[in-house]
Amino acid sequence: MERKAADFLVYDEATKAYRENPEQKVRDDVEKHYWRNVGLTILKDWRLYIMLIPMLLVFLFWRYFPMYELLGSFKVSDQVKPVSEQLFSGFSYFKRLLVGGDGLSTEFWRAFRNTFLLSFYGLCFGFPMPIILALFFNEIKSNLVRSTCQVLTYLPKFMSTVVMTSLVTMLVKQGSLTTGMGIVSQALASIGLISRDIANAGLLNNPNFFRAIYQISGIWEGAGYDSIVYFAAIIAISPTSYEAAQIDGAGKMAQMRYVVLPSILSTIVIMLITRIGSLLNIGYEKVLLLYNPNTYVTADVVSTFANRYGLEGAAKGIASAAEMMNNVIGMFLVISANTIARKASDVSLY
Repeated sequence: MERKAADFLVYDEATKAYRENPEQKVRDDVEKHYWRNVGLTILKDWRLYIMLIPMLLVFLFWRYFPMYELLGSFKVSDQVKPVSEQLFSGFSYFKRLLVGGDGLSTEFWRAFRNTFLLSFYGLCFGFPMPIILALFFNEIKSNLVRSTCQVLTYLPKFMSTVVMTSLVTMLVKQGSLTTGMGIVSQALASIGLISRDIANAGLLNNPNFFRAIYQISGIWEGAGYDSIVYFAAIIAISPTSYEAAQIDGAGKMAQMRYVVLPSILSTIVIMLITRIGSLLNIGYEKVLLLYNPNTYVTADVVSTFANRYGLEGAAKGIASAAEMMNNVIGMFLVISANTIARKASDVSLY
């Protein structure tokens, strides 16, 4: 686009001459001294930038440098040579995973299906629970009782995955690790939901119960901690909104429906988008500690599939290709969810 002198100069009626536009002069000065101003800002807040360095190093070493190993998805697996010196193999690993006839594709699609189902069930049953808990905490009038309930629900999140899975195993008593039935197995067997033979064999040895155990333990572990975001959004609602609803005759349920939920809708949408973005990123540590060869049919996910082939089977190319496909699909899910949310509710991540 061509610029004219009038874009930068203004005509002075008093002197009958052109002079520099004051606004343009300010913009030129800002552009001329831009990096100096940036440097002065950094020097002014240098303590904050020093505190930022550890986070940048974490992202650099654990998020960006590992991307170099993604080249292994397109290189011939060689345990001796580094990735940069391996021969290029094209999309051979991806073809084996998708349409291979050696049984590998069958295992991969089974793992992908299990990953999607576990994440989808977690989205359906696990995502609403923190919202329900936050609504419950908001209705507790006693600060002592509310604080006690919140602490009790937060505690499981601060347990390590090993401790949590050990507790789950003790509750259902997997036969190979302990003797007898756990409390949960005894309760289910006593009311007739499962047979004594299944309870004695161990629920974690039965593929039909793995998904239920995984979801229930996930809700128990994370629902309380995840409710912090929603509870913070709820307590930020103005009391005048509740008073107006009460004047109109709204009860507690009506206030939740017409005051609380609409007020925290933006928070719910943002959290839903981020949850969908990690839909295919199952925490494989928990699955790895709970599953066994008897439950591969419903418990094996893409991450454990990659772990089994990459570490145990020494097929790093297959493992890298599987994880790369999983992450690429997750990226498209984030973009799709964000686009739909932006068009439907004008709330989005970007």
